[in-house]
Amino acid sequence: MTINWKDYSAGDFFDELITSGGRARAGAGKIVQYLKGLNDDELHERREAAELAMHVMGITFTVYSEGDGIDRVWPFDIIPRIITSREWSRTDEGLKQRVKALNMFIADIYDEQKIIKDGIFPKEVLQQSVNFRKECIGIKPAHGVWAHICGSDLVRDHQGTMYVLEDNLRVPSGVSYMLENRLVMKRVFPEVFEDNSILPVDGYSTRLFDTLASLSPRPADFPNIVVLTPGIYNSAYFEHSYLAQQMGVELVSGSDLFVGDDDCVYMRTISGRSRVDVIYRRVDDLFMDPEVFMPDSMLGVPGIMRAWSKGNVAIANAPGAGVADDKVVYAFVPKMIKYYLDEEPLLQNVPTYLCMDDKEREYVLANLKDMVVKPANESGGYGMMVGPASSKKMHKEFAALIKKNPRNYIAQPTLSLSTCPTICERNSVEPRHIDLRPFILSGDSCHVTRGGLTRVALKKGSLVVNSSQGGGSKDTWIVETGGK
Repeated sequence: MTINWKDYSAGDFFDELITSGGRARAGAGKIVQYLKGLNDDELHERREAAELAMHVMGITFTVYSEGDGIDRVWPFDIIPRIITSREWSRTDEGLKQRVKALNMFIADIYDEQKIIKDGIFPKEVLQQSVNFRKECIGIKPAHGVWAHICGSDLVRDHQGTMYVLEDNLRVPSGVSYMLENRLVMKRVFPEVFEDNSILPVDGYSTRLFDTLASLSPRPADFPNIVVLTPGIYNSAYFEHSYLAQQMGVELVSGSDLFVGDDDCVYMRTISGRSRVDVIYRRVDDLFMDPEVFMPDSMLGVPGIMRAWSKGNVAIANAPGAGVADDKVVYAFVPKMIKYYLDEEPLLQNVPTYLCMDDKEREYVLANLKDMVVKPANESGGYGMMVGPASSKKMHKEFAALIKKNPRNYIAQPTLSLSTCPTICERNSVEPRHIDLRPFILSGDSCHVTRGGLTRVALKKGSLVVNSSQGGGSKDTWIVETGGK
């Protein structure tokens, strides 16, 4: 038995590999033909090889939806998602434009707040922001960059148009899984990589190191960089340790660091203290410094905010960057691009309704059954309601939540997310909904990953792709097809 692409159908959804007529899309012809040549046993062997590789490499993630935080082998599907280099070139430029405007917004918010004074951004949105840190006012990080690592989620609708669904600017995760997905695919399908012009992703760790190094307050060829982790019980601990190892830097917890009398940060080592120049932190703001934020935090470093504010250490992402990691703020990004850059957005937002606006709230409440409702500052797919998949009881509950705190909610039409062929039970190949999280690095220059982490909703019909809720992933191929 082999895959019969003529019988494969994504219905009314845009499929990333196969057209409605059963033909391979641009750039996908070779992999579609290759998969067609595999019989059932060979397909099963490749799937088992991928799962074994994930297990041996220790690639895990915590699934919170199944109770007490169960560690599972990273769920991975061996059919890749393909994007042509021509399309990706446009996407790359759009992401750089977006992140540049977001960084200018954050810098403005902690300085003169011109965008508010000029009536572009509502003052009340900032006043009710749970991620605005008054302690960051007046601080000016290197290069004017606050969000050094950004993960923007992209989705494609039924017509094939790419949209930005949201921006993740606090401690975005997933890039290590993107890198490991590629390693596993090369093990499972080495011959396919010889026959396709697939742009590499393995330079990310070097790019990340260079970005972090460019932030160092001391001139040095090899600044002392550390990755600050909350510890082994964090769901993304694998990524923290992986990136530290790949960059050749130390993985530390809060207890490994201290602030000296000179307001510099030091790392405890067996040979004495060692000054730290740059901290890639994977700890949320409120846990970073018990002298400034939560006094009972055991994850942070007392005095680290003082050292950062005096320019003695760089922190990526900068504390306070999360002010732009707000789904209400997201709705204003197109206006930010026009305001700060005097340009039209190259990538569009998903149409978004602000529940704080009386007319838009009225429309949302009247159409809840067709809407996706999201709280402003939740992540990972938590706290949201997908109208068409929710009960009338749930609709009523969310209507009450919106009326109680309209600033805290946005709504978007339920998109017909694009699909990609995915191997399911008994080796059947079925369409599953996907999104894409590319990563943008900003320091003294800006770089976008060639592709990103494609997340897939493994449950039939589901739109929830988040790994913490049982989603999986695919390797993302940016394929050279000729032309520019």
